[in-house]
Amino acid sequence: MDAVIPAAGRGSRLGELTDDRPKGLVEVAGRPLLAHVFETAAEAGADELVVIVGYEAAQIVDRFGDVFEGVPITYVHQRERLGLGHAVVQAEPHVDGTFLLVNGDNVFSGSVEPAVEAVGEADAALAVEEVSPEIAATTGVIETGERGRVRGLVEKPAEPSSTLVTTGCYVLPEDVFHACALLRPSAEGEYQLSEAVGLLVRAGYEVATVRVGERVNVNTPDDVERAGELIRGESERN
Repeated sequence: MDAVIPAAGRGSRLGELTDDRPKGLVEVAGRPLLAHVFETAAEAGADELVVIVGYEAAQIVDRFGDVFEGVPITYVHQRERLGLGHAVVQAEPHVDGTFLLVNGDNVFSGSVEPAVEAVGEADAALAVEEVSPEIAATTGVIETGERGRVRGLVEKPAEPSSTLVTTGCYVLPEDVFHACALLRPSAEGEYQLSEAVGLLVRAGYEVATVRVGERVNVNTPDDVERAGELIRGESERN
């Protein structure tokens, strides 16, 4: 299975940490952030990493080269950063079949393989978590029906109808590329992947929800510290 890793952003909220490097090379627990993401994808069974780069892309290519721990890497340049849906479309020529997507700024404490394993009984899967209503209003909120199947997704709702949210880990069919091509930009000019998944749901695709453990979305210096603590805690348990 291919794994798509969006890693084109600068990470402006990280301040001086990204003055001279892309977000993916900020160190977390002594390793670049992307090393942790690549490891998560590889451990879930990825046999190729399709990495979407943008800001200071050459630094990422120089750091990782064309292979990570035996898994080949293909780089795709996202020249305009217009949202996750737009990023995913850049990977289409390099993806064959159902694929794993792990955002390049998410650190997970455990395996995301259960999301991969959920596809078969379902057409796609989302790794999810429960959060506070305040946090739900800042991200993709999921409405579920029978057997935890997705009924709908809403990006950054003013009044969340649920506190179940996406975690930046998806297992998606190739048809999501067609859904992304149908998207219209948001008020901020971005193309939202959550809306593309919503189109699949409305077309009759079964999308499972899977809980995969703790994760940290690394956006600020405090998040870097929290992600480091998560990784060190997991290492101590193992």
